Amino acid sequence: MSEVIGTRRLVVQLLLVVVAMFCFGVFVLPPLYDAMCQAFGINGKTAGAYDGAQTVDEARQVRVQFLATNAAGMVWEFKAQNDELEVHPGSSNQMLFVAYNPSDKPMTAQAIPSVSPSKAAAYFHKTECFCFTQQVLQPGERIEMPVRFIVDRDLPADVKHLTLAYTLFDITARKPPVAQATLTQSAP
Repeated sequence: MSEVIGTRRLVVQLLLVVVAMFCFGVFVLPPLYDAMCQAFGINGKTAGAYDGAQTVDEARQVRVQFLATNAAGMVWEFKAQNDELEVHPGSSNQMLFVAYNPSDKPMTAQAIPSVSPSKAAAYFHKTECFCFTQQVLQPGERIEMPVRFIVDRDLPADVKHLTLAYTLFDITARKPPVAQATLTQSAP
């Protein structure tokens, strides 16, 4: 009898642990993650479409630095055409990123952007970006990919330097099986 009570008590305790873990993951972890990103200035997501009038603040310049990195397992060469630009808030700007597939097979990639400092991310508007779509490169293919952006005139005055960083991920294996079969059949 005491074994049944002990087993029942253990099952109840384990169920309570599972419920507590679920609640932590759903209700506590996302705001905690956002607070940590804000505190450490990481994972700044860019703002949406630019709704403001395109008046340029000629009296102010902001340095925008560009970083390009590959996620683990990504073999492409990936870099920005230039390391940085000096821009006037409100002006439309462009930077080219170059990708090269040195492998002997077609590959699909997705770039994930991040802006730092995180408080500036809400003022960085991409009007066109290669990160909006997946990039497919054939073996030995090189491509220039533009990002067009506007740094909002309302960017806080103490922000004089922004960093736009991209991490390139190999998502070839995530493509639907039908698409993989089509690629394989069309290969020489």
